[in-house]
Amino acid sequence: MFGGRWFPCAIGRSGRRALKLEGDGATPMGIYAVRRVFWRPDRGLPPRTRLPLRALRPDDGWCDAPGDRNYNRLVRHPYASSAERLWRDDALYDLVVILGVNDCPRVQGRGSAIFMHLGRPDRAPTAGCIALARRDLTQVLSRLRHRARFAIPG
Repeated sequence: MFGGRWFPCAIGRSGRRALKLEGDGATPMGIYAVRRVFWRPDRGLPPRTRLPLRALRPDDGWCDAPGDRNYNRLVRHPYASSAERLWRDDALYDLVVILGVNDCPRVQGRGSAIFMHLGRPDRAPTAGCIALARRDLTQVLSRLRHRARFAIPG
């Protein structure tokens, strides 16, 4: 729900959990800061938003390797440890919002790469993120302000 309106979305294949663990497929419950927005510049213009905004680069990744010093942080590929590629063949990360999940402080193994991003047309579950239709995500982004917070209720 945002601005008094409900937006259909997909969440993790394991539902929501208060205690998030790496690889459990759950969307973590809680209240999280909205950190910044990435967009895929070869597939469209930047979204209208007041949030910090950066174009994705082909070598952008997000470390998901517990124990790595860059766990749950932006990294560059090639990367020695496991890191998700943000520049994808599908459209899911053409718009991706970085949420402040397990980032301050970072706790090893308590979840990484929890984003709000574009969803699949059939609203299939995610690996733990929140996914919305492009129209809905761009509408939300146009109204969010810097220092916004996002709630994932129980």
